[in-house]
Parts: sequence; structure tokens; C-alpha cells
Amino acid sequence: MSFTNYNVPYPINESYKTKVAYFSMEFAVHQPLKIYSGGLGFLSGSHLRSAYELRQNMIGIGILWKYGYYDQARNQDETLQVTWMEKHYSFLEDTGIQFQIIIHDHPVWVKVWYLNPETFGTAPLFLLSTDVPENDYVSQTITHRLYDANVATKVAQFILLGVGGAKLVDELNFNPDRYHLNEAHGVSSVFYLYKKFGNVEDIKKRLVFTTHTPEEAGNEKHDIYLCQKMSYFCGLGLDEVRKLTGIEDDQFNHSLVALRFAHLANGVSQLHGVVSRLMWGKYPGVCPIISITNAQNWRYWADKQLYRFMEENNDAGWDDRKRYLKRRSFEIVADQTGKLFKPDVFTIVWARRFAGYKRADFLTRNKERFEKLLSNKQYPVQIIWAGKPYPMDYPAINEFNSLVNLSKKYNNVAVLTGYELTLSKRLKQAADCWLNNPRVPREASGTSGMTAAMNGAVNFSTDDGWIPEFINNANNGFVVPKGDYARMNTQEQDDYDLNKIYDMLEQEILPLYYNQYDTWRSVAINGMRDVRFRFESGRMANEYYQELYK
Repeated sequence: MSFTNYNVPYPINESYKTKVAYFSMEFAVHQPLKIYSGGLGFLSGSHLRSAYELRQNMIGIGILWKYGYYDQARNQDETLQVTWMEKHYSFLEDTGIQFQIIIHDHPVWVKVWYLNPETFGTAPLFLLSTDVPENDYVSQTITHRLYDANVATKVAQFILLGVGGAKLVDELNFNPDRYHLNEAHGVSSVFYLYKKFGNVEDIKKRLVFTTHTPEEAGNEKHDIYLCQKMSYFCGLGLDEVRKLTGIEDDQFNHSLVALRFAHLANGVSQLHGVVSRLMWGKYPGVCPIISITNAQNWRYWADKQLYRFMEENNDAGWDDRKRYLKRRSFEIVADQTGKLFKPDVFTIVWARRFAGYKRADFLTRNKERFEKLLSNKQYPVQIIWAGKPYPMDYPAINEFNSLVNLSKKYNNVAVLTGYELTLSKRLKQAADCWLNNPRVPREASGTSGMTAAMNGAVNFSTDDGWIPEFINNANNGFVVPKGDYARMNTQEQDDYDLNKIYDMLEQEILPLYYNQYDTWRSVAINGMRDVRFRFESGRMANEYYQELYK
């Protein structure tokens, strides 16, 4: 196919004819394409799938990571081992496009690969790589590891996504009406566009931005002199950069610059929109921030048979299917850990990216109540943990390893490795209860519970991210009532949440599951119905066109 005057290769729905180039550091479109780390990728993967289903005029622009994020393996004692395996993808097409960009005052060759929409049912996805023989070794390593720990390499990756992505759009002659930055990693594109258009107005009317980070410290900042040295500003002098961006100190704040160059931005839940407006409102020149709540692709994630039994009001069929899904998932538990879990035992799953505020080991912090929960004969429980810590986040890796060591004492506790799309889906099918206990309001959206609900798991969560828009307590899930968090220190907040979680498990959730299973099933089914109605990514992809790209 021709990539010289590129058009999206399927008929466009008239409602979605605005041309959009969608930049993201990671895309989780399907298990075989391992170029993602967590929630940001799951979100952009679902977005591309729904864009395809709705026939939207959108292309994705990302990076082809040679070693992916990393492969999660085990040491001899079952603790976490970070391994780097080279990836090969026969299903990606060589576009024949190769061009140069400047990184660190040095021309770097960029090669472009293409994921055809028909391959996995997504909007077209272009992936940039510097791993070509024309580049020196250092330049080749730019696209080796997603979120490389080396600061200079990371800045180079941001330049590749932003400047390289914007240049690719020109190479394709795609001429987008909107450049959509999914997180601020690609904000270097604004300096490329400034050189192209010669003014800020032309950038502003085209640029929109999605922020995912609900606290200032979590937003990427880099030394402005390092950025200058790395050619981040496309040859602009620092005085001009400061004038254009309004950055006065020596920290280049990527999100703040994105908010100043975009004409509109969005947070990824109603609550996150509120938090973001408060957080960024004190800075001058920031664009309006609306809310478009994240969602996940039903066609990819949901168990269709569970839905069919739900629609037929076939309770016996639904129970039988859920039991089968649990049994099948427990084969993975047995394979990895040698433990035989039982499909008729209440199963709690905590699985997502390991990060401090998500409190992976939360249940274990009250040893007495944890012990009591695991040894309860009347209401037996099984617990599964899984998730990938960032490979250089040693506190998170220690947390993972301490859970592994703890699990060795119990036949009904398992910690799994290899948390990617396929295992994620299996664990959602394994779960009766999908546990989510971030420290409020640190979770911008936290979409894992959406896909859990699509597989018959009941959400049990602190009241953060998308949860306030979804859970009606004891009707379609369970939610920890918000405490007066503003007056609490971190320890008090943790104590409050943990006590509430245990109280609700012991007094409400476990008795309901074991003594009134019909009611439990109806909670799960209400969750399935509500999540499809309001948190399916078709709704989200439509809202992006109606509200952000308009």
C-alpha cells in the first residue's frame, strides 16, 4: 500500500471525519505486541480498537520497543527477576519510510513500521524505531526499553515520539486536524510544529492533551539545560523557549507545557478532572481541562458467554460459566506455584501495576486480621496477587518479593508473574472480588476494574478514579466510604481504609457470597450491565470526537 499520501484504509463514518493523530508512549492492543507497561497502554489500546469499530479518522503513533517493557520472570527462590528478551513481529509491515531527526546535535535515523487495521482490529498504528544499522549503538538503544531508566535516553525517547511522530505525520502527508497527546511524553512535537507553522496560534488550534497524573510530583520534569543539550527544542534558543512556554525556573515541566500549548485538555475521570483543575489552576496560561472518563473495549475484554447467560436470565448457565472460567484460570496458578485453588471458594484478586500509592500489600498490613481471613473455615478465601513493578523501582520490587515470600506459608495465597493482557483477562475471570485499594485521590482513573466487571468479577474499591461514577454500594459493587481524608495524615488514612476493608469483607461481602449467592450473582450481573453501558470505550472514543476534537 502507498504511504506517500496516506488515508485511513477503511470507509470513514461522517460523524468522525476530523483527522486525528494520536500520540502515545505505549499501546496495549493485543498480547503478541509487547510495547506497553500498564494502564496508559491498556487505555490507548482500547481507544484504537473502538476507533476502528466506529470507523474514526484516526491514526496512532507510538514506538516499537525492541525489548518491550521487560519480561517478568523468577529467580530460584521465586522472587522477581527482570529479563530483557528481544521481540520479533512478523505481522508488522515495513512502510519503507525512513527519515532523520536531530537528537543531541546528531542526526538519528528513524524507521517506521505499520500495524494494519485488519491485523488486530484497531485504527492504523505507526511505530517508530531507531534500531537500524545506519545509527550508532547509542542511537539504536533509544527504542530498546520502554521508560528507560537513563534520564538522557528517556528524554531522547520523548523527542522521538514528539518530533519524530510529528515529522512522520508530514512524511505521510496526513495533515491532521488534531494532534492528540495521550500524556505529555510527546510534547516536544510543539517545537517541531512551531518551526513548521511559525506561530503558536496554529499549534493551539490543532493540539489537545490528555493528562493521567493526579499529582504534581508524578508529572515528568527534566532539567531544561539537559533538554537543550539533547536538541529537545528543535534548535530554538533557551530564551525563546522560556518565552514560548512560560517556564521560568530550570525544570522543564512537560505536562505544564502541554497544557499551555493545547487549546483543550481532559482528565480521565470526573474526579480526576476536578483534581487536575485544582492542581494546574494556579499556573497562568493553562487551557481548560474537561473530563472524559476512561473506558475499555467490550469486544476485546468481555466474556461473551457470561453476557449471553445474563441476557437470557439463565442463572445456572451463568454460574456454570463463571465456575469454568475460575477453574481454567486456576490452572495457571497451579502451573506457576504448585497450588490447587478451588472454583467454589471466594477468590480475591489484586492485580495491576505495582506502585506505592496502589498499596499492593495492603491486606497484609494487619497481620492478625489477615491471618483470620485466610484461616476462616466458615467463609474460606483464596487470594491472588500479580503485577509488574517498574524494573528500577526497588521499593515496589521489594513489596512484590515480600508477597512472594509470604505466599509460601499459605496454600490459599498465590503471587503470579507475567502480568500482561492475557494473564490480566484470566485473572479477571478468576476473581469473585476485584480488589482495588489506592490511596484517595491518587488514582486518576484505574480502569482494571472495568474489565474485571466484564468478566463477572465484583469490584471492591476505595472511592477513587472512575469508581465514584460507577459503584452503587451493594448494588453493582462495594466501595469504602470516603473518610475525612483532608484532615488525616497518610498513616491515619491507611488505618481508616484498612479497617473499613476488613469490616466490609467480614461483615458484608463474605456472608453475602456464601449465604445469599443469588444476591451476590445479581451484584455481579448489575456490574456487568452498568460497565457495558457507561464504561465501554465506544462511548469514550465518541466523547473524544464530540468534546475534545470538536
